[in-house]
Amino acid sequence: MAVTVKECLELQLLELEMLLSMFPKKGELNVDEDAVPGVQRYLRNPGGALPPQLEYSIAIDVGEPKVKVELQVLLPHAYPRAAPQLFVRSAALHRQQQLQLNTRLASHLSSLESGEVCVHQAVQWVKDNTLPYLQDSRVSTEGARKEEVVKETLHRMWIYSHHIYRQELRKKICDSAKKLNLTGFCLTGKPGVICVEGLRENCEEFWRVIRYPSWKHISCKHVENVETEGGIDNLRLFGAFEDLQFQAHGDYGLRNDYHMDLGQFLEFLKQHQSGHIFQILFGVKGKLSD
Repeated sequence: MAVTVKECLELQLLELEMLLSMFPKKGELNVDEDAVPGVQRYLRNPGGALPPQLEYSIAIDVGEPKVKVELQVLLPHAYPRAAPQLFVRSAALHRQQQLQLNTRLASHLSSLESGEVCVHQAVQWVKDNTLPYLQDSRVSTEGARKEEVVKETLHRMWIYSHHIYRQELRKKICDSAKKLNLTGFCLTGKPGVICVEGLRENCEEFWRVIRYPSWKHISCKHVENVETEGGIDNLRLFGAFEDLQFQAHGDYGLRNDYHMDLGQFLEFLKQHQSGHIFQILFGVKGKLSD
């Protein structure tokens, strides 16, 4: 006698109930809160539309501290008559090792008796067989580090403009910098100064975006490149990207034509190991405010 979809879904819920008892802690077994009620509604009214396929993930302890291994489960409506879709993933595994682990898991499941629920057996197999792959991953990572030290370059651009006033322009500058993971500042007023630091391609993309379609009276005055064998974040002079404003003086009328206190700006630059930039930007040596 053929097994019906209704009987398959009933078996799926029974197995899920068993798995929930095996993984009772929060975060161990994650299933959409609407998934089970959807299946239960169908079981009460089998003539209606089929519910979404049951899908959940299980965090499995494989005996390695601080390593998360997750089994993702997607069950066809005809499971266990049809094979489940299972996938093991872990940030601690390289792509090739993850592929090998999943290939072996699929081979193991194909050797089991067909028509029987098997997710709980897959969980046990992952628990018993993942550790060697993690150890291989660690060895290959350490070997790669010894063979090749990856160097990165921090790119820093110093941009000068006759003035920066408009609110929408300042927002565009800040949004673009943050989107591209750039740190630095935008000095509002007259003159306007922008500094961005980060990966070279991101700095160049920022420069392209803010100049388009045409921003008159703006130029890149100076570029710095600093190479490192570690991450570039250790070389950044600025912790974030900020809209910088100092005490202003000048006309606050319709032209909104006000000048920033460049003495305070020089002090800011010196606090960020960049005092030498003042002369590059303005052509004169800076003098601190009283």
